[in-house]
Formats: sequence, C-alpha cells, structure tokens
Amino acid sequence: MIAGVSVLPEVITDPADERVADFRDLVLGDRRPGTERGTGPVIVEGVPAVERLLASPYRVRTVFGIPGRVADLDLPADVAAYEADRWVLSEVIGFRLTRGVLASADRCPPADLDALLAGPDPAAPRRLAVLEGLNDHENIGSIARSAVALGVDGLLLDATCADPLYRRSVRVSMGHVLTVPIAVLGNWPGDLDRLHRAGYRTVALTPAGDAVDLSDVDPRAHRRTAVLLGAEGPGLTPAAQEAAQVRARIPMRSGVDSLGVAAAAAIAFASLR
Repeated sequence: MIAGVSVLPEVITDPADERVADFRDLVLGDRRPGTERGTGPVIVEGVPAVERLLASPYRVRTVFGIPGRVADLDLPADVAAYEADRWVLSEVIGFRLTRGVLASADRCPPADLDALLAGPDPAAPRRLAVLEGLNDHENIGSIARSAVALGVDGLLLDATCADPLYRRSVRVSMGHVLTVPIAVLGNWPGDLDRLHRAGYRTVALTPAGDAVDLSDVDPRAHRRTAVLLGAEGPGLTPAAQEAAQVRARIPMRSGVDSLGVAAAAAIAFASLR
C-alpha cells in the first residue's frame, strides 16, 4: 500500500463501458481487433507491478481494479481510475484476476542504442543482455526480472524477439521490465560490432563442449560485458556465436545438456557481475 490518495475511482457496473476498453478481452492478447503485434497499451497486473509502473517513464492511462485496491494507490491527478466488483472486472478482462488491480500505459519508444551503450557514466562498469530469437513472453519477463536484480543495465533484442511489453512479459517480470532500458538491434548480428566499438566484450552462452567454462570468464578483466542468449531449443545461431568474442558454457552434470534460457540467464548475470 502507498500512503496517500490523490484520485477517487469511479464505479464501473457495465462490462461494455468504453472507459475500461484498454482491458477488454485480455486473453486475446495482441490478437484483439485493431491491435498489431507490439502495439497498443502496456497492461500491468498487481499492486507491486503497478507501483513500479507509476515510478517508470511510461505514462499511465487508466487504473482498474476491485474496490479498495485502486484507492490504495497514490495516483497522479491525470490518471483515470475505475473500480468494479470482481465479477464485472472478470467479465471485462476475460479471466479471474487474483491480483486485484490492473493499469494501462502508453508505450515508450525503444531506447537509442548508442546512448544505451554509452550509459550515463562512460567510465562505469556496464552489463547488458542481448537476446536472439526469444519468442516466449514469459522467458523474456523472467530474464528482465533477473537482469534488474543482478545488475544488468539494459536489454538488447534482435528483431525476431517477442514483444517485451506484452502483458505476460510484464506480469512475469513483476513490472521490472518497465524499469530497464530496451533497445532493438535491427542489423543482426552485425550490430554486435557497435557493442565491440563501445568497449563491450560479448559472451555467447552455448552448451557446446568446445566453449570455455563460464567461471573462467573473469568479469574484472573487462569493465563492459554483454551476454548473448538464444531461444529455448535452438539456442544462439551459428552466426551470432561467430560474431561474439567469447563462447561460454555453464558447467553441468553429465547427462544434462542445457538449462532453460531464463535460468541460464540468471546464472550468467550473477557470474559476470
């Protein structure tokens, strides 16, 4: 709960009320009529995640929840706030919501890549995560949550990755994906050269037997490191591995060929802090 109430929510009794149209039929995701992939409002679920949204650069449009939850939030005066009983809320969004409150926000454009690579302090140690071909929203959300927790300063996605601002990504990240800069690498894997010119050592994670042990990659040897992660199953493409400066594997017991990408990311972020 956040102390202070700045906005009193209005009551919604009709599930067809256009004032809560941002939240209608959320189970349809980006397939809602008139919504293309990677467009439409950012949808955030749960009080902790909505609190992170309120502290983020994203402009909040609407907050909608069950009685009491919306009033607990310290909302800016320009945010539309509505509440409804749990049955009306469920009918609007298309499922039972256990977190009690949702918010919608305008999307921010991707971060400028050169500015993100430089960072606010060019002399400070920097860590980035580079994602190739990740098409699972929940994996992206988990990686974003680990990135924020373990000192990663930004996410770089190739053009084939799933939308990091989709509802499931935001939910799994507990809203942390809204607090980390995100940039898109349009020229993949050629844009890795831009990371190299900016002083980053690129480390590609792979289970290949000829890769170096991740524990042998000393983060103190380079003040800037970018960890490359590929999709579940195929992993990083040969072109991405070839473009990286280091290929590294996480040591595992015999008979286990790999970890899920979200788990591997967390281990790599911790190892390369």
